[in-house]
Amino acid sequence: MPTTPVQPHVLLVATPFQSHVNPLMRLGRRLAAKGVLVTFTTALRSGIRLDENPDVDGFRVERLRGGGLWELDDPRFVDPGDMAHHLSSAGPAALEALIRREAEAGRPVTCVVANAFVPWALRVAADMGLPRAMLWIQSCAVLSVYYHYLHALAPFPEADDASGSLAIPGLPDLAIDEVRPLLIYNSSQDLWRQMLVADLGSIREKVSWVLVNTFDALEHETISALSQHVPVIPVGPLLEPESGEADGCIEWLDAQPPRSVVLVAFGSLVITGDEETTEIAEGLAGTERPFLWVLRDDNRALLSKDTLDSALTAATSCGRGKVVAWCRQARVLAHGAVGCFVTHCGWNSTSEALAAGVPVVACPRWSDQSMNAKFLVDVYRVGVRGPRPTPVTRESLRLSIEEVMGGPEAEGIGLRAASWKKRARAALADGGSTDNGVQTFVDQITKLAIDVPTWARLVGSGGGG
Repeated sequence: MPTTPVQPHVLLVATPFQSHVNPLMRLGRRLAAKGVLVTFTTALRSGIRLDENPDVDGFRVERLRGGGLWELDDPRFVDPGDMAHHLSSAGPAALEALIRREAEAGRPVTCVVANAFVPWALRVAADMGLPRAMLWIQSCAVLSVYYHYLHALAPFPEADDASGSLAIPGLPDLAIDEVRPLLIYNSSQDLWRQMLVADLGSIREKVSWVLVNTFDALEHETISALSQHVPVIPVGPLLEPESGEADGCIEWLDAQPPRSVVLVAFGSLVITGDEETTEIAEGLAGTERPFLWVLRDDNRALLSKDTLDSALTAATSCGRGKVVAWCRQARVLAHGAVGCFVTHCGWNSTSEALAAGVPVVACPRWSDQSMNAKFLVDVYRVGVRGPRPTPVTRESLRLSIEEVMGGPEAEGIGLRAASWKKRARAALADGGSTDNGVQTFVDQITKLAIDVPTWARLVGSGGGG
């Protein structure tokens, strides 16, 4: 008897870090807008912001719960290693229970999409007979480096080889300083490296699609070369919706001249200590330009009271600065008053800056950030490398900002940044490369949405696959 197609239902499983949650939720909105029922889940912890009302029909948020999972305010969630170990042991039962509840409610899941660093989510989906995809939230270039390393497809330099370089098809030559911060150079006992190996070591057997937060024009050669090995689909840039409640930053930006504001934000994990925080405050005050500085509450809590008071006074007494604990970064970058972004070069921040057409001062710290900085400065040529080595000094920060906003190359940097904004918008538009990639994924999972998926027969049986 022929089966009747039903609405596909995608379950998104995120690592409980803000930089992982945001792009996966944005992918969910994009899928929901194309008629897919989407459920987003994560082991929610204190400090993670979820937009549970995304203004898109068919998008739902269900907190991962049960199975012995810690409550969201459990202090053990603070340590990333403790959190990862706990989720590896308690997460599978909680996820399986969620999938069963969805089936019993008449919403059978037809595909699971997980971030990297939750390999247990893909194992649960496989055991239940569900199709699987991964959302890779870093660049396709970084994915290619990891893949070539794990599958021994290129000779990698030793970490202590100061003159070493790396050549991979579809990528520019990379110096050792640009790849050494990647997880592959961590100890084999490192938990995050172990999870990366679990995710990517047999990725072709684990998932049918690798969705990447990038777009074709940005990494065309890299995507083309890696697609010979991995089923890559560009689905980026994954930006936050332009609608929604504005915060106080937008009102303040409205009062500033066009392209005059320096935005300083180092993501959700970078901590600046007492000395560096003071130097940033003095450097920004010395630019004689308006600036918006995001200094998170968790970072402030680690500073001495004298440092915090002095830094805030130095930053705001000039009358041109605004210091906030949080902002809607992509919306701020898209504001016409922002003319420079001092960034740690996480991939979310990198892609948001390119999509907004904002020049950068690149201040990478760890992981993929040095590679992203290379692309921003040497390949896309939309900014300069910031103060090195870190921590920054006030004068080096001031000079870097001035080079981007008023130096001899400032006009060219601005024009190239504006060009990348146009290309990002073209990719996202109806019929653009990203829109077509997302639609291809939707079409394929729609074919899988049948009345009785293989795993649905397990509901109520007590079996796991």
